[in-house]
Amino acid sequence: MEEFGDPDRVLTFLQEVEEKAEDVLADRRQIVDLDVKRNRNREALRALHTDLTPEKVTVCFGNMFITLPKKQTKEMIEKDQEQLDAEIDQLRKQLKVKVNRLYEAQGKPELKGYNIAPLSREEMNAINKVLGGSR
Repeated sequence: MEEFGDPDRVLTFLQEVEEKAEDVLADRRQIVDLDVKRNRNREALRALHTDLTPEKVTVCFGNMFITLPKKQTKEMIEKDQEQLDAEIDQLRKQLKVKVNRLYEAQGKPELKGYNIAPLSREEMNAINKVLGGSR
C-alpha cells in the first residue's frame, strides 16, 4: 500500500469519487424518469388530438379519475410538458458540470465536445434561409 500513499488519503479519495459518481447516476436516473413522463404526456396529447369524442375526457390524476373539458386537459398537459422540458434541460446542464467534476476527481482530462449545445429552432431557420437563399 506504500505506493499509493497514506491509506486514509486513498479512502478519502475513493469516497469522494464514489459520491460524485452516485450524484451523476442519480441525475441520469431522474432524467430518464422525467423523459418517461414526458413521453406519456406526448401519448396523451396525441390521443386527445385524434379522439373524436365530445368535449369532455376522463383523466387519471394519481389514483383519482376526473372528467374535465378536453381543451383544459390539453392545456394542463402542455403546461406540464413545458415544465418537464425545462427540468430535463436544467438537469442536463448540471449533469455536464457534475461529470466534469467526477473526471477531475478521478484525475482524468475533461471530456472534449461535451459542452456543445444544439442549435435553437431560430438558429436552424436562419441557417436554412441562408442555405436556401444561396441556391
